[in-house]
Amino acid sequence: MNFLRSRRGLAAAGVAILLALFLVRPGATRLKVRIANSVGLALQRQVEIGSVRLRLLPQPGFELENFVVHDDPTFSAEPVLRAQEVTAFLRLNSLLRGRLEISRLSLTEPSLNLTRNDDGHWNIEHLLERTAKTAVAPTGKAPSESRPAFPYIEAERGRINFKFGAEKKPFALTEANYAFWQDSENAWGMRLRAQPLRTDFNLSDLGQIRVSGTWLRAATLRETPVQFNLQWDDAQLGQLTKLLSGQDRGWRGSVRVTAGLVGTPADLAIRSDGSLEDFRRYDIVEGELLKLTAHCDAHYSTLDHGFHAILCQAPMGDGAIAMRGEVLKWRGPRRYDLNITAEKVPVQSLLSVIRHAKKNLPDDLLAGGRVEAQFRLRATDTSPLELEGGGQTTGFRLQSAATKSELALDTLPFSLLTRAPEKPPKKTRARRNATSMKAPDEPHLAVGPVPLKLGRPTPTTVAAWITRSGYSVSLDGEAEVQRLLELARILGIPSARPAATGSAKLNLRIAGQWSGFAGPKTTGTAQLHSVQAKVRGLNEPLEITTADLSMGAAETRVEAISASVAGTRWTGSLSFPRLCSSVQSCPITFDLHADEIATDKLNELLNPNPPKRPWYRFLSSTSQVSPSFLARTHAAGKLAANRVVIHNLVGTRVTAQVELEEGQLHLSDVRGEVMGGKHHGDWRAAFTTKPVLYSGAGTLESVSLGQIAEAMHDNWINGTANARYKIEIRGLSSGELAGSANGTLQFSMRDGVLPHIMLAGGPLRVRRFTGRLDFHGGEVEMQEAILDSPSASFAVTGTASMNRKLDFKLVQEGSSAFSVTGTLSEPRVAPARHAETRAALKP
Repeated sequence: MNFLRSRRGLAAAGVAILLALFLVRPGATRLKVRIANSVGLALQRQVEIGSVRLRLLPQPGFELENFVVHDDPTFSAEPVLRAQEVTAFLRLNSLLRGRLEISRLSLTEPSLNLTRNDDGHWNIEHLLERTAKTAVAPTGKAPSESRPAFPYIEAERGRINFKFGAEKKPFALTEANYAFWQDSENAWGMRLRAQPLRTDFNLSDLGQIRVSGTWLRAATLRETPVQFNLQWDDAQLGQLTKLLSGQDRGWRGSVRVTAGLVGTPADLAIRSDGSLEDFRRYDIVEGELLKLTAHCDAHYSTLDHGFHAILCQAPMGDGAIAMRGEVLKWRGPRRYDLNITAEKVPVQSLLSVIRHAKKNLPDDLLAGGRVEAQFRLRATDTSPLELEGGGQTTGFRLQSAATKSELALDTLPFSLLTRAPEKPPKKTRARRNATSMKAPDEPHLAVGPVPLKLGRPTPTTVAAWITRSGYSVSLDGEAEVQRLLELARILGIPSARPAATGSAKLNLRIAGQWSGFAGPKTTGTAQLHSVQAKVRGLNEPLEITTADLSMGAAETRVEAISASVAGTRWTGSLSFPRLCSSVQSCPITFDLHADEIATDKLNELLNPNPPKRPWYRFLSSTSQVSPSFLARTHAAGKLAANRVVIHNLVGTRVTAQVELEEGQLHLSDVRGEVMGGKHHGDWRAAFTTKPVLYSGAGTLESVSLGQIAEAMHDNWINGTANARYKIEIRGLSSGELAGSANGTLQFSMRDGVLPHIMLAGGPLRVRRFTGRLDFHGGEVEMQEAILDSPSASFAVTGTASMNRKLDFKLVQEGSSAFSVTGTLSEPRVAPARHAETRAALKP
């Protein structure tokens, strides 16, 4: 007997047992039952095993397949644990006592289901309570211990699922390596390393969770002393928000959380630290790295499911933001009593956070001042959530040297409100403008109102409110335009950047939503007065005497325009949509009137070196890489002018329907009084082709030919005429245009004189002159022309060049013929041989 208790005896007994197992293998059915009962006794659950294979080396044990641990039926019909492959190692000294005892269970890729019922209890609670009351020996028991020992349970590459009732949540832990054991007579231990997962999304950057802890034997679970440490490292903020809310909120950064839990579930002390490194918005990649940290202490109790003695602090510069209080029944309906304070928080520290969350802020933006605030959040079983409190800034100031902007408010008050304030009396409401900001009925932070001096004797009143979903800022009063644009730039609101002077009367609302990072939308009205602005691309400033600007949700309208540029006065209105992704998709509609449009003045206005570029080049792209703004613009509307001056040609009372789309200009229904007559036509210009193509068609009625001669500085003709034309010309310079003209002009002249053409001792008088002019290759050819004078009728043929050289024949039927050569100002008239002339007249 003493021999069996010695080491040699135990070794000999072990060898004998191994030989017996090798020579006489027990039946698989009996082994399955005994192993299932042994594991089930330790886990206090029904266990099933599909098949069993004996293994001897390197340690005796069994290889189990289809290993299933059933759950308590009151929680779930689904197994609490399932593993395809399990290795059960035997405790050798238990075999000497005739028992089959498992020392270690090693599970490969198991699936563990943690279920919570409607009462808030988890399926492992009862297991832990029963295990604590069961008289089993520690996992590493002494050889002399006769009680069955709790096995060491370990898992590799497992998965842990979470179920609330019958619903399996999309949250899970994967690649889980965990272990569970009884550490001593009254203590258990566990450790876990896993990666979070959400089954309905492909999330791959959620970091790693590590948990380790111990708990002691107690009469009930809530009295069980526990000590746990949790660490979550390298979770990316964007994927973490998608894990928790199902949506990537657009924030980036690396999250690290550590927590320690000590005590009992009835009174559990929690100490945690959190940090967020490189916090930023997803589309902000520049700027210094920002690290945010916070520390929290609290006590949690399962008696009321509440957090007590909460104290959280987040340092901000040399100040801090703190939260104190408690949250009861956190599983709902919750009861709150929280106090949030901000003490000596530098505005510059808040600006550092805002710079990583808001685009378009100046790179050199600096802030001054401090924030002091105190808020309270309360909710009871009988009353809804109540918010109260407020605070203010002192010495508030923003400045940017790059934008030459500065904003100083000194004191900026704010308060937290549960709902909108009571409505003012009817008389007060009647005086309010229709676009004044209305406070929301939901809980919100109200800022101001405060007076803001923007260069006018009467300051602008600024007020704002902020909710969980969005924000709104109102401006009501007078402001200098330059100061208003500076304010927009310093706040990161996209705005025009002209050097402008003048004033505006404002009633504006700037609002936006937090989700999606959509830019703010400005609505309301602005009345502009005496504004002078330097516009990029114009050599002279634009002067706006008055204009009414109305910004709606979908459209901006500018009405009652009275403006001038380069000596031309403009009136009218224009509008354009606001929800545009590009210049091409943002059509401008206008109805404008000018007192005079002169091409020479346009040339001086649009080109810094007028002799080098004609005025119409402003619609043409000079660079294939970056087309001009007007070459990409889509605009349509009505244009009217008292006078249109194209060099020496003057038109009055001119109107046209204009459409400009990506360098394609269409002037339709062009009407006006030209050279004492009337014009009606249609013109197109394609500025995207090389060279530029112009095409037009129209009619001229009762035109004074004397005015044409006067415009040409040569009194070579007078009388009146009607004409119908159709023509195409190409190019930008006058030489290119003249040399490329192609088209026809049907004309009819009456009661006129050609003073330079002398026939029968005097100038050629015209009673009626009809025909067709064909333009091609820089020449004009006269076709089917008949000239009736008081004394004779002539058939006219010939050509003229654009440099005013003539080569015409005048043939009187059955009588004399004349040739007209030379130039328009000095023509030479000579008799021509009749036979040659008739030959020239043949088709």
